[in-house]
Amino acid sequence: MNDVIASHDIVITTAQVPGRRPPVLVTAAAVECMRAGSIIVDMAASDLGGNCELSRPGEVVVTPNGVAIHAPLNLPASMPTGASAFYSRNMLNLLLNFAKDGQIVLDFSDEVTTATVITHGGQVVQEATRKLLQPAPRGGAKA
Repeated sequence: MNDVIASHDIVITTAQVPGRRPPVLVTAAAVECMRAGSIIVDMAASDLGGNCELSRPGEVVVTPNGVAIHAPLNLPASMPTGASAFYSRNMLNLLLNFAKDGQIVLDFSDEVTTATVITHGGQVVQEATRKLLQPAPRGGAKA
């Protein structure tokens, strides 16, 4: 992934997990490989961190090699109309992914389906959700 990131002048990240630290998608090593003048916009930046390892939420950081890392806090709230249009377009594309010939068809070999469908046929089918729903270990044992 570092080689791919290094070959771009602009990188925009948006991966957030509500209530959890965002996943690091752009490592410090990847930033070091980028050209001077490159820009990273970490839209996932929050008090929990961001998608770029070097992000400082609410700040613009310029690295020693000249890469500017923008980590605005709650960027969607500063542009609600654009954020609403972006979100609605994403929802439309997600639903269209499930539609085949006017019917909802869930293809569980598709990574989008397996990541977004939580329950199906009366069962929790999404792995991360299923793990969260497991009972806590008894007696202080760690899982």
